[in-house]
Amino acid sequence: MGIYRHDKPFEIESGEIIPSLDIRYDTFGKLSAKADNVIWVCHALTANSDVSDWWPHTVEAGRFLDPEKYFIVCANILGSPYGTTSPVEGQLRGEEFPVVSVGDMVRAHRLLADHLGIGRIRLLIGASIGGFQCMEWAAQEPSRFQACAFIATGPRATPWACAFNETQRMALTSDPTWNEPGGGDKGLAAARAIAMLSYRGPEAYNLTQEEKADKDQAGVNRRVHSYQRYQGEKLAKRFDPVCYLRLTQAVDSHNIGRGRGSLSSALASITPPVLVVGISTDLLFPVAEMPEWVKEIPDAQFEIIDSEFGHDGFLVEADLLNALILQFLQKTE
Repeated sequence: MGIYRHDKPFEIESGEIIPSLDIRYDTFGKLSAKADNVIWVCHALTANSDVSDWWPHTVEAGRFLDPEKYFIVCANILGSPYGTTSPVEGQLRGEEFPVVSVGDMVRAHRLLADHLGIGRIRLLIGASIGGFQCMEWAAQEPSRFQACAFIATGPRATPWACAFNETQRMALTSDPTWNEPGGGDKGLAAARAIAMLSYRGPEAYNLTQEEKADKDQAGVNRRVHSYQRYQGEKLAKRFDPVCYLRLTQAVDSHNIGRGRGSLSSALASITPPVLVVGISTDLLFPVAEMPEWVKEIPDAQFEIIDSEFGHDGFLVEADLLNALILQFLQKTE
């Protein structure tokens, strides 16, 4: 684990200024003598820079994040409460911390990469909002990457996905303590419970939360009720409500076509080989919508993982995802 301190003003896309940046990051493995073995992981919404903590069975020998073969880097994103400048870290606290964009997150990554002396990156990979960051970075600096992998993601935040986020923010801010130090637990728990519906979907819920025949109580105290409460309370214990609000706003800002003429022109500028992976039951990024934008990337391979776990399939289907990424790495040697 490391902290990079950027002691200069950081201007964000809105024109506002963050006085200075701290960027927390984790690395695994060793940089090769030729500095040609870097895999950069962009993490999802409430994850952190310790990839081994939240992405099961990836940072392991023989896996696509093999620390014996690759130098793996992951930076905590701007606005997240795990060590990088955010509503709980830095000079701008709470609601004073501005709304940042995915592009701002990527510009922070670029500062860190330059600080670490990392030039060309063997593979840029991320899922969900991590995929947003990867697309944005690949559009900003296509020549920096030998290959990219975009998983369970898209080139812009759709109205459907933004509706989930706004509903979460409505739940979060209905808690009168949401923006008070140490407050907001109930609002954040409700927001997370809403998010879980979009992450898992009906197939996963019906598979994992069905009542046993002898415990069906006519809808009272059902297993799924305790599951929703548990998921909400678990996040409330480890995350900050204002950070959550700002990060969901950043998600809604995502559109790699902004400032680049059009979505098509932005996708066409992503020149490295790209692997796009969709999850068959993903409600947030339906696989039926993916071919339309995948075809705009000059060198793209599209694969679908068949899973009942919806958007969370990228976390659950470790073996299937690993096989696809390893094949792609071999193909792009």
